[in-house]
Amino acid sequence: MIRHLVRALLLAAVAAMVASCAIQSGTVVLLPDKDGKDTALTVTQRGTKVTLAEPYAGTKLTNEGPKAYRSSQEEVQAEFGDALAARPVGPVQFTLYFVEGKDELTDESKQVVNTVFVEIAKRPVPDVLVIGHTDAVGTDQLNDKLSRDRADFIRAGLIQSGIAPENIVAIGRGKRELFVPTADGVAHPRNRRVEIVVR
Repeated sequence: MIRHLVRALLLAAVAAMVASCAIQSGTVVLLPDKDGKDTALTVTQRGTKVTLAEPYAGTKLTNEGPKAYRSSQEEVQAEFGDALAARPVGPVQFTLYFVEGKDELTDESKQVVNTVFVEIAKRPVPDVLVIGHTDAVGTDQLNDKLSRDRADFIRAGLIQSGIAPENIVAIGRGKRELFVPTADGVAHPRNRRVEIVVR
């Protein structure tokens, strides 16, 4: 028993020594923000910091610490293309607006519906959340029903277009989350909406 314990401790010590002697390497590159926003990243290794503050700024990790360098779109594609291609598609949100007091889309919003289908089709197993809203006109009970009717209307259209029903959740929020804050009883077209989140 003691011999096994001593052997296990020796193996652990050797493994720790090997790990401490291992060559530390790697590359970190700051990619451009898809919306063009400024971003930055600080890399710390062995007490040394390198800040990457512009697209394709990079650092190589070494035993002596991080070494700053300038990468490129071509290098990133060559070295990380497979990993980048494997990333899941990020969530996208759409807002569709309704005719006052109805579960009927405005003409402008009817034009957006195809874009929603395109985004859903990019995902092998889409997760779709449909949230109905109303303006501040009417009772809470009426608006709760109307907001749910609007969400169900959009959900039914998505199902009719081939989206599996189990991948779509529809809820109604009534007049609880006004996009444009108004007094009770005030109609506003931007509040009569359905938000669709596609993940």
